[in-house]
Amino acid sequence: MSKFHIKKGDIVMVNAGDDKGKTGRVLKVLVKKQRAIVEGLNMVSKHTKPNAQNPQGAILSMEAPIHISNLNVLDPQSGKGTRIGRRRDDNGKLVRFAKKSGEVIK
Repeated sequence: MSKFHIKKGDIVMVNAGDDKGKTGRVLKVLVKKQRAIVEGLNMVSKHTKPNAQNPQGAILSMEAPIHISNLNVLDPQSGKGTRIGRRRDDNGKLVRFAKKSGEVIK
């Protein structure tokens, strides 16, 4: 399986779908399904049965997964979506960098 261009904690921009153009932080990456959950984006309503926290039951709003191909990491310099490359730094460690600006992504 290949590595993904996004990681948990990255700030990403959605480039397709209802939330196109919006940005958010990656909360979780689902590797097997090739999807990621982004904070505040792709919101869906979840109906829950009555339980200890919600004795009446409730309709909760939560994030649904978005396919990895519809996400771009934000360039730290310009604040726009960019593709990701990998290269070795001075210490020989593999780092990710933004293809638009060449800046290293932490």
